[in-house]
Order: sequence, then C-alpha cells, then structure tokens
Amino acid sequence: MASNVLVRPARASDPAVIGAIQSRAWGTAYAQLLPAEALAVLTPAELTPVWREAVLRPPSAKHGVFVAVTDDLVVGFASVAPSDDKDADASTGTLGVLAVDPGHQRAGHGSRLLSAVVDHLRRHDFGAMTVWVPEADQPRVSFFTSAGMVADGARRSFAGAGGQTVVEARYGAEIGAPAGG
Repeated sequence: MASNVLVRPARASDPAVIGAIQSRAWGTAYAQLLPAEALAVLTPAELTPVWREAVLRPPSAKHGVFVAVTDDLVVGFASVAPSDDKDADASTGTLGVLAVDPGHQRAGHGSRLLSAVVDHLRRHDFGAMTVWVPEADQPRVSFFTSAGMVADGARRSFAGAGGQTVVEARYGAEIGAPAGG
C-alpha cells in the first residue's frame, strides 16, 4: 500500500491528469456501451479544458472537483454540483463524475472520493445526493449500492454503441442533515 494516500480539492496543476484519467477510465469502462466515435473524442486534449474550467472557475462554491492521490500521483477524481434534475429540490447535490485510473482501481480510492463528495455536500447544506449510472455498468451499480445508494425509479436514455439504447438509472441517498439545519 502506498505510504501517502489522500483526497484533496483539485488544484490548477490537475486538469490535464484529470482529463487523462477520465479518458482511460471511460475508454475501459464504456467500450461496449458508448459508440467508438463518442469515445474517440474523449481525449485528454479535449477533456483538459473542461476540467480546467471546472477547477479554476467553478460556477459556485457548491461545485467541487476532488482528486485521489497516492504518493503524490493523482489516480482518480470526482466532481460534484447542485442537482439540475427537474424533480430535485435545493437540498440535493449530484455526483457528476467519479473515475479512478484503471491501474489504480480496487484500492479504496473510489470510496475515499465518494466520502469527500459527501463531506463537501454536507458543508454546503445538501441533505441528499444523486448519481446517474448506466444500468449495464454492473461494477458501478454495485459500488454505489454497496455505499448505501438506492435506485429511485428515475431513468433516462441515450444512443449507445451500435445504435443500442443506453439506459441510466438514478441512485440516491440521504446524507444527513445539512450543516445549517
């Protein structure tokens, strides 16, 4: 095990590595779900400016990007924001992305990132959290359900690889009373 394992807020130096991690992680996890042309544009060069904006100019203090670090190497990341789901109220936050570099998975980084996201949401007066997960992504479904999240019945879909429909289910959890309440 690494001697220095932690989660911290993303820094100005992190967007390029975040983009590279997302590209590798999604390329591995979603090769059978997303069209090749969709994955082909998820390159570090395309993703880095998006993450630079998220890290350096978040829309509000309620938005956040966190990185998992092992021995000074960023190995995963998570983003969080207020939920923009039509049926969500102001006390619901959403986990936008949680990804761990494929070579560093199953080492607790995802759980540490999820814990940091929950702590951030609580500090910003959120009492619930949601995340959208492709139903066919059983490892991700298992991860979130093992963390206490449950499918709430909401579904959305988009065109996937080979014209197949990818259905996402929304999972949610109460995360405790908001800090102010």
